[in-house]
Amino acid sequence: MSNNSVTTDTPASGIGPVEGAPVYTVDNPAPLIEAPRKRTKKTPRSTRGNFEMAAWLFMRLSGVVLVVLVIGHLLIQLVLDGGVSKIGFAFVAGRWASPFWQVWDLVMLWLAMLHGANGLRTVINDYAERPAGRMWLKALLYTATVFTILLGTLVIFTFDPNIR
Repeated sequence: MSNNSVTTDTPASGIGPVEGAPVYTVDNPAPLIEAPRKRTKKTPRSTRGNFEMAAWLFMRLSGVVLVVLVIGHLLIQLVLDGGVSKIGFAFVAGRWASPFWQVWDLVMLWLAMLHGANGLRTVINDYAERPAGRMWLKALLYTATVFTILLGTLVIFTFDPNIR
């Protein structure tokens, strides 16, 4: 048997000898494969930090909470309270008279907007090729997200059922 071929003594494994495959020994070590990005003196100590991991974890956790909030919202609003035909200005005014429903809708708004913005940020990072385009798209995304969250929060907490 030569050093350049590999044989197995276990025919039940289904793996036979591989012809021409090198055998790595102390005298014939495997080649060293370098990391894809080698650090240099100019490379910052931490290029990404833990932000991407936190964003990934946020997507999973907010998704689970959103499923509970949205299904609860649909079940209560549409099934237990008589369906879409009952929803109107008076219905919303009655709901938002309770701090429980204000907080429920506020948490649902904030989580949905942040969850969606985080997902869209990932899509922008993946598909926007030029750094300047990526920067402007993300600036637009962040502006729209902040505007929607602030406006939605303002509406929920300053809603006046006696408006005429």
